[in-house]
Amino acid sequence: MLKLNSKQVSHLRALSHALNPVVMVGNNGLTEQVLKEIDVSLNAHELIKIKVFGDDRELRKQMLEEICEKCGAVAIHHIGKQLVVYRPAEKARIELPK
Repeated sequence: MLKLNSKQVSHLRALSHALNPVVMVGNNGLTEQVLKEIDVSLNAHELIKIKVFGDDRELRKQMLEEICEKCGAVAIHHIGKQLVVYRPAEKARIELPK
């Protein structure tokens, strides 16, 4: 699994502020279709924002861990109902600081 230092996480967090959610997780939770859509979005954008409907904070934490595990991504941020995840593409478009 990819390891990022605090400087890289801060950089990605700053980039994520301007993003709109590209995937919405509804009442059915993390279905195979949702995971597939997250994977496609990560391939296209590297850094994505996911909106989770539901008020259970612990459930959102579990979803974030499951997304990262199944998609090979890194959790960047979790605030409220917004999750931000990052996975570098083969041809990286986001340049990370050292």
